[in-house]
Amino acid sequence: MTTSDTAVPEPSPEQAALFARVRRMMLIAGLTTALAICAVLIAVGYRLFKSEGRAVEPVGDITATLPKGAKIVSSGVAGDLLVITIEIGGITEIRTFNPHTLKPAGKLKFANEP
Repeated sequence: MTTSDTAVPEPSPEQAALFARVRRMMLIAGLTTALAICAVLIAVGYRLFKSEGRAVEPVGDITATLPKGAKIVSSGVAGDLLVITIEIGGITEIRTFNPHTLKPAGKLKFANEP
């Protein structure tokens, strides 16, 4: 007998049952993993193709008017909004705009209590 011809004894009935149970559990785990990977790929594909259908129309030149004496303190982007902070005579105001259409989305004023 050589080293590559090792004798493997037949498993006992308890060992055979254990092997079958382990195989069944591995099969369940593998199928669950494959299902999870498919779900992630479907979600990514859905989001990818859904976003392609939404065309952004170019916005022409727009002039936004500020109240007299107002100055822009800061600007930024938050989520899907363009945020402009304005100071008007000591009162701070935040104006939000839709970045795709540049239409106003909201206004928030801050004032000091008397």
